[in-house]
Amino acid sequence: MDVSSKLKVAIVWRGEAGDRNRATLADSRFAALAQALAEAGFAPQPCLYDEAAAEAVREQLHGVSAALVFVNPLQDGRRRYELDAMLRELAAAGVLVSAHPDVIDKMGVKAVLWRTRPLGWGSDVCFHADAREFAETFPARLANGPRVLKPNRGNGGQGVWKVAASGPDEVQVLPADGDRSLRTMSMRALIEARSPDFAEGGGLVDQAWQPRIGEGMVRCYMSGGRTAGFGVQQVGALVPPEAGPGGPRLYSGPEDPRFQRLGALMERDWTPGLCRLLEISPDDLPAIWDADFMLGPAAADGEDSYVLCEINVSAVFPMPEEAPRLIAVTLRRRLGRVVGPADTV
Repeated sequence: MDVSSKLKVAIVWRGEAGDRNRATLADSRFAALAQALAEAGFAPQPCLYDEAAAEAVREQLHGVSAALVFVNPLQDGRRRYELDAMLRELAAAGVLVSAHPDVIDKMGVKAVLWRTRPLGWGSDVCFHADAREFAETFPARLANGPRVLKPNRGNGGQGVWKVAASGPDEVQVLPADGDRSLRTMSMRALIEARSPDFAEGGGLVDQAWQPRIGEGMVRCYMSGGRTAGFGVQQVGALVPPEAGPGGPRLYSGPEDPRFQRLGALMERDWTPGLCRLLEISPDDLPAIWDADFMLGPAAADGEDSYVLCEINVSAVFPMPEEAPRLIAVTLRRRLGRVVGPADTV
């Protein structure tokens, strides 16, 4: 196929404006994804995003058929509001954007834990959109056991706290990021410290502490509605010091025998249920996204249950080595390319 006839796909990530003209995919962390796209008949191209280069980025993306976006919601103090506005504009003009900001607003926020709680991955969770309501109701829930507070938007454990009652009007707080030392404060100080979470319509999620978190977390990667692989990690955040510092995430493909039940639940029940509850078309699911699970109580038959910790859609990377090919398959289908035997997985 002539290069000029291939559909152009931009891989977008945050960088410095001055590096845009020097960026290459071969030297980037997205080299494997670019190779998979090229092998599927696309013409991948790098696109470094920086607010200072917004017009150049807009011009570039208006010339592609699809944009795969890997930009965190919060990085080095910078939000992606301007980028999201641009991506909405591009999608309206016919560019396939993954993940679309409207989809991120539904499934890539911590409120998804509350909105999808009827599904089998649900837990004891509450979403607070109002600071006064949080102040009035949180102490009573905390009296029943430790809770984990999560800002509605964010990544990398920023603003995630484990909170436990330690005395009359006193709590102990263990942050998941930054200085992870245990600190003691009054309930009033806690409520005041979390007041910024309610600015700009953000909100705060309040989830019951899951005691098996020290046994590790399982990340299920999805491309659209299909399982793209798994990642297992011994976590170090929010666990007692004696549990150790945590470890690297270990990746495996969708055929990993340890997680066939989890993959089947995701494809058969939970992803369709997510789409139904959040009113998302299956064809609008991100080309790559993931769901992080903690282990819940074991069932009578000994099978582990899973409790949703969060869903990641804004910047899902790194990923299992099998995932890039599935992303390419998803794009081929959505862009109307012929799907043949080589696309079966």
